[in-house]
Amino acid sequence: MITREELNRIRGSHKPELEAKLLADGIAEVKNGHLVLTGDYYKNQKRVALKNCGLIDPANIDDYIALGGYSALEQVLFEKTRKEVIDFVTESNLRGRGGAGFPAGRKWNEAYGIDSDQKYFLCNADEGDPGAFMDRHILEKDPHSVLEGMAIGSYAIGANQGYIYVRAEYPLAIKVLRKAIEQAREYGLLGKNILGTGFDFDIDLRLGSGAFVCGEGTALMESIEGNRGMPRKKPPRTSHKGLWLKPTILNNVETLACVPVIFQNGIDWFKGIGTEKSTGTKVFALVGKVENAGLVEVPMGMPLKEIVYDIGGGVANGKKLKAVQTGGPSGGCIPVDLMDTPVDFESLAKIGSIVGSGGMVVMDEDTCMVDIARFFLEFTVDESCGKCTPCRVGNKRMLEILTRITEGTAEFHEIEDLRELAEVIVETSLCGLGQTAPNPVLSTLKYYYDEYVAHVRDKKCPAGSCRSLIHFTITEDCIGCTKCAKVCPVSCISGEKKELHTIDDSQCIKCGACLESCPKDAIRKE
Repeated sequence: MITREELNRIRGSHKPELEAKLLADGIAEVKNGHLVLTGDYYKNQKRVALKNCGLIDPANIDDYIALGGYSALEQVLFEKTRKEVIDFVTESNLRGRGGAGFPAGRKWNEAYGIDSDQKYFLCNADEGDPGAFMDRHILEKDPHSVLEGMAIGSYAIGANQGYIYVRAEYPLAIKVLRKAIEQAREYGLLGKNILGTGFDFDIDLRLGSGAFVCGEGTALMESIEGNRGMPRKKPPRTSHKGLWLKPTILNNVETLACVPVIFQNGIDWFKGIGTEKSTGTKVFALVGKVENAGLVEVPMGMPLKEIVYDIGGGVANGKKLKAVQTGGPSGGCIPVDLMDTPVDFESLAKIGSIVGSGGMVVMDEDTCMVDIARFFLEFTVDESCGKCTPCRVGNKRMLEILTRITEGTAEFHEIEDLRELAEVIVETSLCGLGQTAPNPVLSTLKYYYDEYVAHVRDKKCPAGSCRSLIHFTITEDCIGCTKCAKVCPVSCISGEKKELHTIDDSQCIKCGACLESCPKDAIRKE
């Protein structure tokens, strides 16, 4: 078992060596007394949850310790009572980074106040949003930050057993986590009598099969128990009756990675980042039609346009920005005229979106917002557990309406039917999956209503994206080169060489191959 003195010895001896290597290799630079990754991509970021990612070897616990790792756990075990830890986290106003933004300290305090022979502390690493990879990155690059955060939280609430629920599609993250847990046990930072303080806490992994609904807390716990992952009714809250009906705390990966850093730097430091109600930073997976796609960590309250343009480099291929969707399948689509919106829990909620777990999809002028709503709803319909009728049936009915709209077969009243159905599902679904599934629909109806009208009344897709509503025609500029006919996969283009060609619209599959091959831009998509 490692002692407090040995921890400090590792920091003193290994830190200069690690820093020198990072600086010499050009991987890092010193900024405000801290090591940060080099490069323009990082200059507008503020890394808290990701502060060690890219700087340490995740398979070497000494690297983590050298940069301050486990000093927060040491501080907590030797200098703070359980209640003082909870008060510290509460005052920092750390809010859950997994979606709902519930204050972590309030959640911990509920479990702390319950007398029970057994309590559990869980980490939700079941990252299911399409295009999201924030949690996976932390697990693969800085696993000990999560282990340390769990240990601190478990000490606070009085738990001795923890589980990390991670999806099986993350084989590298699982491998790295297993190695990190093994090393922490070898050093006595997990297991019995941690640092000789009498505190016992251990962590095991539980692998999920990829069900999106298991990101919901009670469904996750049902899965750990060996049951089908389906949400429970609330109350009771899981802090009272959670895993095996014992008091249980569940935080996501990013939330837990922030915990040690807050203890290392203090409450005032953390509250000095972000906004008054949304303190600290948030990690986003910036993806879609953007020049610099990747993970970004920014202070809460940074305007959306700064993330897209200053960090992301703007829209790819010189296209115009049309919308940004935040919050994954449960989020909303934000139009261009709201790009000054601060990215925090309150501001995004006001305009019909959410921070969510951190998905951020950039969309350009060629994106059909009706089809985007259909795409996300199709995902949530597939992922519904089917337990409650509003989600199981209602979302499917919405998907059917959206499909008819994108195919040009819907009637005008169905637009309002769609809105009414969405509002009912929000109010009556059992869990967060169903309650937030209509968000992409409601936000696109609010900000892009004219596109719905164009699809239904005019039988046109303004973005030229919905195949059933687009047509390809050949203009008089055609020189009869036959290139379009040669690439057409269904041979629907006819015409003699050096003569005007025509397209048989009844046979055309709207693939666009002819448009791309024409050397004279003689083909129009309408």
